[in-house]
Amino acid sequence: MGYAMVMGEALIDLLEADLDGEQVYRQAIGGAPLNVAVGISRLGGDARYAGSLSTDVLGDRMAAFLQAAGVDGQGVRRVGVPTTLAVTTFEGAEPTFTFYGEPPSYALLTPADLDLPLIAGADVLYTGSISLLREPFRAAARAAWSAAGAGPLRVFDPNARPTLLPDTAAVDALRDLTEEFFATADLVKLSSADAIVLYGEHDPAAAAARILALGARAVVVTCGSRGAHVAAADGATDIPAPLVEAIDATGAGDSVMAALISRLLTDGRPAGLDAWAGHVRFALSVAGLVCERQGGATAMPTPSDLRARWGDL
Repeated sequence: MGYAMVMGEALIDLLEADLDGEQVYRQAIGGAPLNVAVGISRLGGDARYAGSLSTDVLGDRMAAFLQAAGVDGQGVRRVGVPTTLAVTTFEGAEPTFTFYGEPPSYALLTPADLDLPLIAGADVLYTGSISLLREPFRAAARAAWSAAGAGPLRVFDPNARPTLLPDTAAVDALRDLTEEFFATADLVKLSSADAIVLYGEHDPAAAAARILALGARAVVVTCGSRGAHVAAADGATDIPAPLVEAIDATGAGDSVMAALISRLLTDGRPAGLDAWAGHVRFALSVAGLVCERQGGATAMPTPSDLRARWGDL
């Protein structure tokens, strides 16, 4: 089994919580790509992480967390700006993020920081999320995507955050940017909320068909408790989510991506829709377990956690 190269943000989530009737914020290590890297490693895969971490104490904690989780951090660049904070509020189990810190500590990886042979040698290359909104990370992601060539499977997640998109021009720019990556992706994973932000599209099937038409080989649209829509060249289908008692959906979408990448590492490119659907069923079981835990990277499960909750998958 080869390795996955994961590129993007790492930050600190401040998660809204209640402590004896008082509103408090629980600190959690997060950032969608960091969550994905940790999720892959927890599931038994080889994850390499490339991103920028602050030299402050929070950056030190994130670096130590990645190491303890078994994620290879040789692609990390340490930067002398404060760690970005994401203040997270909830409606039910669903989180909303507001970001603090300028310049963002998570978006300072440059093309010169990349180990291009390491990227080209990966089995899977993942990028996306809010790091793409800023330079120099955007240039680094484009350089890595280009360096991948015909080597690793290219996997992308837009992970659109409305609080970072102040107007129509910002949404249009994000749509243009994500479609640049969609066009050559082997897999695009997005949420139904992403589809609404990017396309004003409330039908996951229509959003997936649009992305396939751009050139993506497969598309998975996650729809929360309703499961996911899966589309490939030979058809499309809906996969129901397992029934869970959700307390916190933070990181659930990232766990879907981590689970899909772990299956790509073990099984290679799926032959068609049926194989993709099997991978998505597994990924939704992973996400269901994440939703039953307090969110963030620490919620990512191991195979033994999955067996204890679901039996053999």
